[in-house]
Amino acid sequence: MQVTETLNDGLKRGYEITVTAAELDAKVHEKLVDAQPEIEMKGFRKGKVPMALLKKQFGQRLLGEAMQEAVDGAMSEHFETTGDRPAMQPGVEMVEGESWKEGDDVKVNLTYEALPDIPETDLSGIELERMVVKAEDSAVTEALQSLADNAKDFEARAEGEAAQDGDQVVIDFVGKVDGEAFEGGAAEDYPLVIGSGSFIPGFEEQLVGVKAGDEKNVEVSFPDDYGAENLKGKAAVFECVIKEVKAPKAAEIDDELAKKYGAEDLEALKAQISERLEAEYAGAARAVIKRALLDKLDDAVKFDLPPSLVEAEAKQIAHQLWHEENPEVEGHDHAPVEPTEEHNRLAERRVRLGLLLAEIGRKAEIEVTDAEMTQAIMAQARQYPGQERQFFEFIQQNQQMQQQLRAPIFEDKVVDHVLEQTNVTEKEVTRDDLEKAIEALDEE
Repeated sequence: MQVTETLNDGLKRGYEITVTAAELDAKVHEKLVDAQPEIEMKGFRKGKVPMALLKKQFGQRLLGEAMQEAVDGAMSEHFETTGDRPAMQPGVEMVEGESWKEGDDVKVNLTYEALPDIPETDLSGIELERMVVKAEDSAVTEALQSLADNAKDFEARAEGEAAQDGDQVVIDFVGKVDGEAFEGGAAEDYPLVIGSGSFIPGFEEQLVGVKAGDEKNVEVSFPDDYGAENLKGKAAVFECVIKEVKAPKAAEIDDELAKKYGAEDLEALKAQISERLEAEYAGAARAVIKRALLDKLDDAVKFDLPPSLVEAEAKQIAHQLWHEENPEVEGHDHAPVEPTEEHNRLAERRVRLGLLLAEIGRKAEIEVTDAEMTQAIMAQARQYPGQERQFFEFIQQNQQMQQQLRAPIFEDKVVDHVLEQTNVTEKEVTRDDLEKAIEALDEE
């Protein structure tokens, strides 16, 4: 077997691998020897079929396997010897193509782009600032008020008082289309909050001004995309009897409210809110310091990039942004989207940082554990209520989906590893300062 270099230009590599006919024949013979003890053939005892007969019967079939194994072995040996790691799937092509015949040497062209050598980075020289936000009393009070609003009750309005937006009306109703009641269109003692948007458009607004004891015909049209096929776009009349009109009553911010939310008392609820708020602030602050870290790494570390990776990333960015600008187009059968210079610049940054973080993670032996993967899968599965098991099984059988879940976990672990080695100082700021920093990330 012989490997001859044919291309060495930047990160582009090309080699011609030659597997001689004698080497192929030896591999076929080796396979036949391994199989001979188990082969039975008419006129011969098991394991006693002559090698010449076996070669005539099975040699042609085993030749393809031998050829594939020989080429795969040569490629593996080549990558192990050179230390090259291909950026994408290598190209493999037979030189002779269809003109090759048994007895000829096999010549294969191997082409690929090698991953670059990534220089060591002195992470200790990187200086970063982590924003720290304490939960202010005003933020805790605001959160408490929101909880109280969500826990609000309703109490009956004075007799003869009309319903307002935000009130709860208790109604009996029967819905009819063309004068006929339809299935699922009736209810008794239904508590409907005006303005909640829980009924079809135009229904709730017509109940503003009704009083307890009123009868009201609500005229609406079902949306064209309504779930029930027989009701799509149909005009309907709902005959309503108003039984009660109730005004919202905010819950008191006290120990009773705290108990509704599982806390022992109001002080314990405030402590829980503070902890949750500061955890949210810390998550936002991490996004800010992560961007700052990546900016510094992008400026500090330069190396050649595999053109194929940059091109693929630029096309993906262009395609994604095009769909964001054209949300009405759901399919992908549109004309190709050509990347711009801005797309290429962003692609170079992503590829450079991706390769750098991958190399740092590899050297630090950072891995995504099975427990972390399971947690990520379960988090995704919750988006499909009732189908969690099917989703879990789908992910287990789909390597590409597993990689999509594993990649961000790996990146975050590498970022944490890098941050531990950099010079990070903490700076206490206000919530407004943090929000402005987050807004600035979205603008970039």
